Amino acid sequence: MDPLKNLLDIVSSRLADYPLIATLIGVILLAIVALIADFIAKRQLVRLLRGLAKRTRSTWDDALIGQRVFSRFAKIVPAVIVMFGAKWIPGLSDGILQVIENVALAYMALMIMLALGALMNAANSIYEQYPVAKDQPIKGYLQVAKIVLYIVGAILVISALLGRSPLLLLSGFGALTAVLMLVFRDTILSLVASIQLIGNDMVRVGDWIEMPESNADGDVIDVALHTIKVQNWDKTITTIPTYKLISESFRNWRGMSESGGRRIKRSLLLDQNSIRFLTDDETAKFKRFALLKDYIETKQQELSVVNAALDNTEGANVNLRRLTNIGTFRAYVVNYLSNRTDISESMTFLVRQLPPGANGLPIEIYIFSNTTEWVAYENIQADIFDHLLAIIPEFGLRVYQKPSGMDVRALEGSPGLGT
Repeated sequence: MDPLKNLLDIVSSRLADYPLIATLIGVILLAIVALIADFIAKRQLVRLLRGLAKRTRSTWDDALIGQRVFSRFAKIVPAVIVMFGAKWIPGLSDGILQVIENVALAYMALMIMLALGALMNAANSIYEQYPVAKDQPIKGYLQVAKIVLYIVGAILVISALLGRSPLLLLSGFGALTAVLMLVFRDTILSLVASIQLIGNDMVRVGDWIEMPESNADGDVIDVALHTIKVQNWDKTITTIPTYKLISESFRNWRGMSESGGRRIKRSLLLDQNSIRFLTDDETAKFKRFALLKDYIETKQQELSVVNAALDNTEGANVNLRRLTNIGTFRAYVVNYLSNRTDISESMTFLVRQLPPGANGLPIEIYIFSNTTEWVAYENIQADIFDHLLAIIPEFGLRVYQKPSGMDVRALEGSPGLGT
């Protein structure tokens, strides 16, 4: 030990004659120590925490690792070593030490700000794993908190660099209020809109919304402070400013999804010239239809009672009430839909006539399927109208259709039509 001590004393005495070299060696040694501390904190300690997180079943620690929360906190360690170790470097003036301290404090404030921002991101990731996150997202609130955090962090960084109290900077912010209101106008509007949307439960992640003004028609995939992202059915993404959902109208299909049924509302247009009374042979034919047997028998009994009470001495059929092909067809549609297992019995069930017009007589079907799944819904709807369109001729009815080019050509080729 004595030879080593003597050697250190000799080196110290020799370096005392060379202050610049002593300062340079001190700076190099401090830099080496800071790099070693940075390596231990970021590489070894964070790697250890990452390994522990993989071994646990909980997911919150994985979120902290994924958002690099520990990595950003670890960056504070070398700054602390530099700030306190600089005092031991010989030859540094008080002014240089103050600059080093201010820069180190500003760097630590910046890293703490970034680490807290990453912690908020991790908190949102953890929260989104719970079912309540779909109904009550907190991403917008966290973004507001991050804005406040970054403003406070910027004030602390600037005050640390200048060596001034943060309160002095805050006292001058009163004059900048109007400028801040202008700069953060969209943020303030979005914050108010987010509170209204979430408070009134107007939009959730997973909702199907329709907003033609913004060309949005699809599922909501993200509800943030400034924007709401909608994935349209063609897989494109539409970004809508949050405040537009308050100032403009949009359609939310959540009620349909939660009801368990989806509406089928479509009309069959019948040629009014094909509507007539049924003959006796047709009435007998329809009695053989399983879906019409009870209807025909009930109507015949009802009409026989009504007609018996009439004073029909002349025996004219015009005075009697008779079955029509359109009424029989409508009864068939009702019974056909009632016997389908894919039609909801607890929701509106209606088969009605709409006012006749230039395009025929509309028979509107207003029912609900017992599923909201898109493909199944379309298959149910198509299957219903496939059958009804095919069976309409059995009732002596015709579907109305505007003349096509082939119809015009057929008329031109008909005998008796000249050119």
